[in-house]
Amino acid sequence: MQNKGLVKIFAVLFGLVSLYQLSFTFKANQVEANAEEYAASKFQNEPAKRNEAEVKYLDSLSNQEVFNMGIAKYTYDEVKDKAMNLGLDLKGGINVILEISVKDILKGLANYSKDPVFNKALDDASELQKDSQNTYVDDFFTAFDAIKGDKKLASPEIFANRTLSEEITFDMSDDQVKPIIRQKIDESIVSAFEVLRKRIDKFGVTSPNIQRLGNSGRILVELPGAKDVERIKKLLQSTAQLEFWDVYRGEELASFLGEANETLKTLVDAKPVNEVAKDSTEEANDKIKELTGEVGTDSTNVAVNPLIDLLRGYPNGPVVGTFEAKDADLVMSYLDMPQVRALLPAEQRYVKFAWGIQEKDSEFVDLYALKGNRENTPELSGAVITDARQSYNQVGKPSVSMQMNSKGAKIWEAMTGRAYAQGSQIAIVLDNIVYSAPGVTTGAISGGNSEISGSFTLNEAIDLANVLRAGKLPASADIVQADEVGPSLGQEAIDSGMMSFLVALALVLGWMIMYYGRAGWFADVALLFNILLIFGVLSGLGAVLTLPGLAGIVLTIGMSVDANVLIFERIREEIEKGKSQKEAVKDGFANALSSILDANITTGLTAIILFVFGTGPIKGFATTLLIGIVTSLFTAIFITRLLVDWYINRGKTLAFSTSITKGLFKNVNIDFLKKRKISYVVSAALLVISIGSLFVEGLDQGIDFVGGRTYQVRFAQDVSPEEVAPVLNETFNSAEVKTIGSSHELKISTKYKFDQNSAEVDEEVQSKLFMALQKFLPNGMTYEDFKTGSGEAKLGKMSSSKVSPTIADDIKKESFWAVLGSLVVVFLYILGRFKKWQFSLGAVTAVFHDVVIVLGIYSLLHKYMPFSMEIDQAFIAAILTVIGYSLNDTVVVFDRIREVTNEKGFRGGVNINSAINSTLSRTLNTSFTTLIVLIAMFAFGAESLRGLLFSLIIGIIVGTYSSIFIATPIMYDTLKSKGEAPEEKN
Repeated sequence: MQNKGLVKIFAVLFGLVSLYQLSFTFKANQVEANAEEYAASKFQNEPAKRNEAEVKYLDSLSNQEVFNMGIAKYTYDEVKDKAMNLGLDLKGGINVILEISVKDILKGLANYSKDPVFNKALDDASELQKDSQNTYVDDFFTAFDAIKGDKKLASPEIFANRTLSEEITFDMSDDQVKPIIRQKIDESIVSAFEVLRKRIDKFGVTSPNIQRLGNSGRILVELPGAKDVERIKKLLQSTAQLEFWDVYRGEELASFLGEANETLKTLVDAKPVNEVAKDSTEEANDKIKELTGEVGTDSTNVAVNPLIDLLRGYPNGPVVGTFEAKDADLVMSYLDMPQVRALLPAEQRYVKFAWGIQEKDSEFVDLYALKGNRENTPELSGAVITDARQSYNQVGKPSVSMQMNSKGAKIWEAMTGRAYAQGSQIAIVLDNIVYSAPGVTTGAISGGNSEISGSFTLNEAIDLANVLRAGKLPASADIVQADEVGPSLGQEAIDSGMMSFLVALALVLGWMIMYYGRAGWFADVALLFNILLIFGVLSGLGAVLTLPGLAGIVLTIGMSVDANVLIFERIREEIEKGKSQKEAVKDGFANALSSILDANITTGLTAIILFVFGTGPIKGFATTLLIGIVTSLFTAIFITRLLVDWYINRGKTLAFSTSITKGLFKNVNIDFLKKRKISYVVSAALLVISIGSLFVEGLDQGIDFVGGRTYQVRFAQDVSPEEVAPVLNETFNSAEVKTIGSSHELKISTKYKFDQNSAEVDEEVQSKLFMALQKFLPNGMTYEDFKTGSGEAKLGKMSSSKVSPTIADDIKKESFWAVLGSLVVVFLYILGRFKKWQFSLGAVTAVFHDVVIVLGIYSLLHKYMPFSMEIDQAFIAAILTVIGYSLNDTVVVFDRIREVTNEKGFRGGVNINSAINSTLSRTLNTSFTTLIVLIAMFAFGAESLRGLLFSLIIGIIVGTYSSIFIATPIMYDTLKSKGEAPEEKN
């Protein structure tokens, strides 16, 4: 090998740089362990306070020196920035895809037009989206074109309005308007992206990741390590639509409530109130009748007043009435009825009813009446806010102070002056909820200062101030896909991942020594150096290490041995030819290079496709696999060569075998092609069974492909799915329950309201789940403990996932194209490399054979295996990895066939058999080492990876078989049919 000195320099530099990069990870872990220990000593039995104390401890070190390397000193923030990023599944946290409502953006661009054609097109577009792969705006244009008649997008009542007057004029055609609307929507989504980024930056989560997904309205947010998941979801979905409204006094609407109640008696079926509420209802009736001038109460009607029976508090100041929170939707539906609104006097016809903020631990909520107008817009909005800060009100409770710009200050002064003169209040409304409605006691307020107060916790006030500073979202944002992992589950994943990593590493290192003797030691040194480089590169690139990523590294251990096995087997062959050791080593490395490159390039191509089409953890799997391929090539070709040459140049002999393996596979002479008819029959039978099962039994599709919500729940005792499922089905109608891992842990999936993505529905489903499971949970477990999986026992919800039907359709489509794309790319690569389409056909047929059989086994066994065999994104990653591995094996066999037949010809298949036999040692060796790695991971790794690992184990067994018994025979038969592989003549 030439340029040994240069290789040594690069190896030393790469090693030092990797150690340098990893040193920040070790230091960050040390500092965080200290923070955790400090917090635990302060608040041992209070998880919420312990988390808060831990965050404060780390915040205090953010700008302090924590790492002194002599030549440079680093603060905690700098150390953390350079440390390896752990993914959601290893660190806990939340990963969500938010979808900005393009429908809301279109409404805003049209100034909330009441035009029936426009609104019908919006509704039709929403229906089209359920089965469409188009963007919402494209479906809107399709729906509009279908029903527009003579209506134009540039109509005054649609987009040719004051807001868009500079871009859209009345004489423009629809084709001219459409690109302008698309541009406006794109600008709004970019604005939403920036607003979300600012909010996340203010939240203080380390290593956040936010990215827009293509040209859609979807935004991916990954926050590993985030512990207060509910708080983050609220922060992300809040539109921060801040408004200031004049408000009616409650007494001014008392007469209306009484009249509305009488009208409702003729419109709805009133249901009797229970005895507990009866007394308060009588009081409410008395109070309303007193306010409306009617004295006395007809006790016979106590329980049949649709609206009054729901009243739990009297008109007071700006409050029209107090109701139970559970009745809020019903009350608002009553007040929105046209027959009820018709009762309002002319001066109140534009009244806008709004609920107040619900006090913590309270069942009641106040109703306010805002002084609306024809346009239903506030006199003053949050757009005038220039700054917002968390502060404290006059009684010492957390609040938010705001500063307005000059325009806002003038309007605020006019509004407060008017309120002072009339003795009324101003309602401060955020996202259609009245946070406070203060009176003005000191006259008009100049300068633009204002304050929002309510029953805020300190964190809520901080979040609200941050949201107001970052600005409002241009439209509502719904979580259409979410993965939540509790920190305790993340730690368990790290522990199990490290265990599987160490066991697999020990097995591979031991096997190489047992099989190749001292040469195995050199391969092991190269392998350990390879692992150092993988982690160093991951850390240096700022890549995120996920649980599938860790699986990718461990799989790389097995696959990286392949290069050394190829080299060592070729060296053994050269030695058997009688060459000197130096010549054998030189020729062995040279002859193995072609096979090594071909095998790794085909695997790399599938990994690239996986990286392009994958998201989140699956992208992490592809990343580590790609890095592992590159570092494996470097260490096998250069580092192993350096060590082998160093040893031989000292005059010592290297056998490349042990007493056990010497001569193994030396005299093997199997006529594989003669057995091809048997293999065709066996494979055909397996394919028929697999395809038949796929049609009859189908596959266990996970929520990635069908949509829904999934929760992983841990109990204190063993629980049976058969016992839990009927209880859940009483609540959800459709719930699937499986044991996952241990017998006290369940995976619960439901499609209940799976097509609704609002935060309210998410909370409703989770709350219903808690209520349904209460009989199986420990006594005294609160809803908060259940949601966070907190407490010393670490019980309750450990993780959750949500996928909307639209996202599920997209994942299906991307998975299909990923698998198809990998087959096409590999076909073209092999065609270009071997120059004959028969090689490509053999390889792709073998891969198709492997994929169908793996799918068939999953179809046959998913009901019986004690672990999840759902078809999800991780499974697609496994299928693509199987494709890569199968091709890896096939290409090595083909490479040797090409070498032998180019030299000696086909001779009726004799030399093909010879080529296969010569690669048999390498094929079985590599398959065995990869299998023991996967089996170690399967036995000791995380439960969530068992389905993926099982498919890889099956795929490697089937792939090893197909490379010899399917790919090669098909290549031979198609060549023979073209006369390119004639039968040997006697």
